[in-house]
Amino acid sequence: MECFRIVGPTRIRGEVTASGAKNAALPALAASLLSEGPLELSGLPAVRDIRTMRQLLGHLGVESEEQGEVVRLQAGEQTHFDDAPYELVKTMRASILVLGPLVARLGHARVSLPGGCAIGVRPIDQHLAGLEALGAEVQLEHGYVSARAHRLTGGVFRFTAPTVTGTENLMMAACLARGTTVLQNCAREPEIRDLATLLRKMGAHIEGAGSERIEIEGVERLTSASHRVIPDRIEIGTYLLAAAMTGGEIFVRGAISADLAPLLEKLAASGCDLEASNTGLRLSRAGDLKPRDILTAPHPGFPTDLQAQYMALMTQATGQATICETVFENRFQHVSELARMGADIRINGAFAHVHGPTPLSGARVMATDLRASACLVLAGMAAGGETIVGRIYHLDRGYEQMELKLQQLGARVQRLPAEPTRAA
Repeated sequence: MECFRIVGPTRIRGEVTASGAKNAALPALAASLLSEGPLELSGLPAVRDIRTMRQLLGHLGVESEEQGEVVRLQAGEQTHFDDAPYELVKTMRASILVLGPLVARLGHARVSLPGGCAIGVRPIDQHLAGLEALGAEVQLEHGYVSARAHRLTGGVFRFTAPTVTGTENLMMAACLARGTTVLQNCAREPEIRDLATLLRKMGAHIEGAGSERIEIEGVERLTSASHRVIPDRIEIGTYLLAAAMTGGEIFVRGAISADLAPLLEKLAASGCDLEASNTGLRLSRAGDLKPRDILTAPHPGFPTDLQAQYMALMTQATGQATICETVFENRFQHVSELARMGADIRINGAFAHVHGPTPLSGARVMATDLRASACLVLAGMAAGGETIVGRIYHLDRGYEQMELKLQQLGARVQRLPAEPTRAA
């Protein structure tokens, strides 16, 4: 099982280019199921989840080929491919994104209940209730979702709580529904706006994406389009936090500061210098870190996907910082691993109280999910001595060539084919 070996402490310095957003690329790939013509996507990150989604789409009859940095997808007629089996979707929650497009295009779908990171209960009940509101008959049996509709019909549906993949799934399904669909209490993440931009290029009529209310007027068909996915704000935030934690300086080319506003506000308040430009974002830190509290929330709040990395940063701040996790009830699994490295963190329900600064020391730690993996890599770069981060297959789901990017920033990190044998 592959791992990272990190020797610290290291001060991050240099320039890195942002990869395309995994969470924008996955729904964009699923949108290929809706099109009668080829869909050309660029900026797709070379991460495991993208490979898994392309494999799933191939099983569903979508042909894809790489032409340089462009991936060309052609769905064809798909008259016999509506089944997304457990073997292909067990590692990736975003696989549920094929459900809405399949029902809308074919009138039927059978998709295994998805897997992914074990960070708490993430039900798909809103996806199913939304499809039923559009006229689909939905059944759950033997670990699969079966949905059927001669043709979906526009309607009004209100999410009980904002859900990113739920909003994306129903937005795609509604594009081919008869009449007008109004979705309320929608998620507002930048990745949803990016999907809407792609769907409009394909001929969809969508208004309000990125707001609480989205209106979609159904069309008879969607056609060819070319699209570049937006930069990955979570990857960008991770590298900014790495520089802030190690007292370094970084320029992230391609960063869109407006999509990172909650993080940038906290970084500035904690003592970092930030400079945004048309080409990217620069961060530097020379003085002490100040503790700043955060509360995770759906966009435009502080993203839960940066909570673990921010917690690592706060272990080096002078004083106490309180982190409240409101999105996922089981997303403090990295705390015990940070404690192995010397962090002083106390958990009280949904609150984590981080006391710093604490000198971190290298240790063997185990990644429990995608963002916890990144948190431990950051901690390893700030810690003295050798850190071994195991189970980095989590990391590979969402970060493109992380060790190579960190190496060009001066970090002493390498990928090993297996964890080194412990000394006797």
